[in-house]
Amino acid sequence: MLQKFRTALLCLTLAGAMPQAASAADLMTFWDTPQMGGNSFNAAEPDKAYFEALAATGATWVRLTFSKWKGEGRDFLLGDADHYKGLPPKDLAKLRETLDAAQTAGVKVVITPLSLPGARWKQQNGEKFDDRLWSNPAFADQAVKFWSDLAAALKDHPAVAGYNLINEPAPEKTTGLAENGAMADIQTWQEKHAGGTRDLPKLYTRIIEAIRAVDPVTPVMVDSGYYANPRALAAWPKRLADDKVLYAFHMYEPYDATSAPNMKRETPLRYPGAQTDYAGSTMSWGRKAVADHINTAFDWAKTQGLPPTRVVAAEFGCMRLWADCGTYLTDVMDAVEAKGGHWAFYSFREDEWEGMDYELPAKVKPGQFYWLSGQGKAGKLPRDGKLMDILKARMQK
Repeated sequence: MLQKFRTALLCLTLAGAMPQAASAADLMTFWDTPQMGGNSFNAAEPDKAYFEALAATGATWVRLTFSKWKGEGRDFLLGDADHYKGLPPKDLAKLRETLDAAQTAGVKVVITPLSLPGARWKQQNGEKFDDRLWSNPAFADQAVKFWSDLAAALKDHPAVAGYNLINEPAPEKTTGLAENGAMADIQTWQEKHAGGTRDLPKLYTRIIEAIRAVDPVTPVMVDSGYYANPRALAAWPKRLADDKVLYAFHMYEPYDATSAPNMKRETPLRYPGAQTDYAGSTMSWGRKAVADHINTAFDWAKTQGLPPTRVVAAEFGCMRLWADCGTYLTDVMDAVEAKGGHWAFYSFREDEWEGMDYELPAKVKPGQFYWLSGQGKAGKLPRDGKLMDILKARMQK
């Protein structure tokens, strides 16, 4: 698929149908068929070997964050999320080198910051949620400027397949709204905050308009609210005006079962069968419940006249040592693929955390991972995990 796409672009360029720079960046056609990939949330910049290993799994794209990398200032590429003044040149050069490595390996990249001005990622903010972007309009102005600068700098890079404006925004977090409460409550919240500082579609519209002033062609990916919950997307009154937008959600529900805290229980919750509070009542999670939750995003897109290829399960996963992880991953992929959307598993060879590294077999315990990584010997870890075989079977079919 990717080779056919490149050939088509080359023919159009030679025919004079579009400028050469635009042909490198205008990748909306790439997203017209379902794409499968992974997430790269590493503390060190991934190199060519990393991207080659990802490509070997069958992945066609990667959602790449730079926010953990060491930069010129406190916050990589932002300089300082307390006051954005411009892109630090050395940080930008480092990002370009990483994009070059991805391009060489044939992997398309969606650029994904974990922080924006006034919204520093919690894990880099003393574990405190940063609400300033959602309460102070001055930070929205800085976020717009940041993305305008970054799009102008990257618009012609051939590896870039999209700009994911912010990872897991949560303007609802401090307002008392339950994360998976009743749908009527979520819709009422959206109506109440329309036009205000917590109106996520409004902020996205401003950022996209600024991007389009410097880059009219590169696709934009937008996470839904409340940590990219598909039910938050379903409360949006309408799609965004730009026609090169991908609508993203993340899938870890039932979080009480898929996440690290479950592994600390004396008896971990199992899947199917785990029960959690959901939509004002109790949900018993299984294959149908997973599909119903995911379908919330696709159903909303259909009402907006959008094809399913405009919807992305941009993150999904479960703890690799959880007994039911393989079953859960399968059910999530089945649900997304049945609708015709894109997906990206979380995560590929994360260098600081092994919890969702599906290449690692069950015999590799967390202590072994951290010891070998601390000794600079992570390359000695076995990578024949059965969970990655499940993902590969989908990506290579």
